[in-house]
Amino acid sequence: MERLLRPKEACQLLGISYSTLLRWIREGKIRAATTEGGRYRIPYSEVKRYLEGREGTRAVIYARVSSADQREDLERQINYLTNYATAKGYRVVEVLKDVASGLNTQRKGLLKLFKLVEGRGVDVVLITYKDRLTRFGFEYLEEFFSAMGVRVEVVFGEEPKDATQELVEDLISVITSFAGKIYGMRSHKKTALVQGVKKLLGELSGADG
Repeated sequence: MERLLRPKEACQLLGISYSTLLRWIREGKIRAATTEGGRYRIPYSEVKRYLEGREGTRAVIYARVSSADQREDLERQINYLTNYATAKGYRVVEVLKDVASGLNTQRKGLLKLFKLVEGRGVDVVLITYKDRLTRFGFEYLEEFFSAMGVRVEVVFGEEPKDATQELVEDLISVITSFAGKIYGMRSHKKTALVQGVKKLLGELSGADG
């Protein structure tokens, strides 16, 4: 009797999210059995078929940190993803990296990634966490890539709960931008508002600690 995998097991082997698995089932890209309780089970032969078919898969590694003093983390991301690609049998065609906020949509590496996706020059994009690609709207990017025949593999899933510093920096950058547009970039009101927000966030961080 053929081995049937739970969705979580299948997702781990395939390196995809649960939402992507559901979409593949709907699209007929992968066959699934249904239990009496209405739950999906994935035949192991389907997973094996897919894994064997992706030999020579073109992979792009994308890594990002928010500031220059995090460059060691940037290299750690790249090294881990390179080893991950090797273990999966992927062929790395490009390594892209950015030192910029996850809210910045004009990142050089990200824009180059878009061109590769649009030009059908990649099969899979590898990232450590969702917010390496974008702070908000990850699902929209995933859908766009999927429409181009490209999948996104998030190696570690969600960002650790204690990784708040970068989120704080992104929040400050948003407030700085809006305050600059309202009061003018050199306005003392803008400066006072940003400093006030920084102080508040610092107090909240201290309270949490």
